Amino acid sequence: MSTVATTDERVKKASFITKALRRTEVGALLGAIAIFILFTTFDTTGNFAKLPGIAGWTDIAAPIGIVAIAVALLMIAGEFDLSSGVMVGTTGLFVGVLVSKLGLNIWVAILIGLLFAACVGFVNGYLVVKTKLPSFIITLATFFILKGANFALTMIITGSVRVTGVEKADGYAGAKAVFASTFKVGEQNFQISLLWWLLFTIVATFMLTRTKFGNWTFASGGDANAARNAGVPVNRTKIALFMLTSMASALVGIIFVLRLQGMQAGQGVGQEFYYIIAAAVGGTLLTGGAGSAIGASIGAVIMGMAYIGIPFSLWNSDWTSTFLGVILFSAVMINTYIGRKAAGGKR
Repeated sequence: MSTVATTDERVKKASFITKALRRTEVGALLGAIAIFILFTTFDTTGNFAKLPGIAGWTDIAAPIGIVAIAVALLMIAGEFDLSSGVMVGTTGLFVGVLVSKLGLNIWVAILIGLLFAACVGFVNGYLVVKTKLPSFIITLATFFILKGANFALTMIITGSVRVTGVEKADGYAGAKAVFASTFKVGEQNFQISLLWWLLFTIVATFMLTRTKFGNWTFASGGDANAARNAGVPVNRTKIALFMLTSMASALVGIIFVLRLQGMQAGQGVGQEFYYIIAAAVGGTLLTGGAGSAIGASIGAVIMGMAYIGIPFSLWNSDWTSTFLGVILFSAVMINTYIGRKAAGGKR
């Protein structure tokens, strides 16, 4: 009788391609390359793939990417924050009022703004973990509260829906140098927000892949009950991530208020969806438990390229949101397919 040798599936080695497909950001990277080629091909200015074009779409992508990274981490933990967009405007207005109406030093105002954002994030996270209500509902309520307060309080304090005069604050030049200046690459100016974005990507990637908190984040989104039974502080982890998301939004608000020397009450409203899109396009699962900071950054790059590439190609800019919607749908479908194929067996 002949015997057929069989290999235990558990000890089979996965191929390089299979290992690559298991990376959540691979689908987004392939999409980014395809979109880059698309807009480079149809570009009528000849600048899309050169430094002027790169400066343009990274300027769009950087503020989206900064918040999208934090949003991605929160989504990995199984939660959403729909107040992340409005927090950009809230913090900018808050800092603007502190320096233009109360005469505070800009650095003191920035610190207070970040602490305020941390408090809002803490309240969001605390309410989510204590009430067990969906984070969608809690943060949607926060969104409306802040949106209304931004308009009403700004009108009461300034007599308009805009805060101005930030450039007159003590310490403004130094703060602008750190948060809203430019640097040269060749002869082209790039916004310093690009460096903040790259720093966020590196730190968040290290945190997710090399620290205990990163393990807690994945565990909290994968199976919260099992994580608790294994000793993971799920509630504290989620609250910390809500705080991180609000503070990332606050940083972008600070960048904008220093760069624009003022802030509109409606600034940031609606951007929360762009952050979620960037995270989802980058491979972060809407159900939690999987995702990466690099993927969220790639998603932001795709959005930046779309906003610059469409006008560079002389297409109607009114289709930009439609284009982003198609990208989101396609990316989620592709990421789902790739994930299933990679998990289906080791080849």
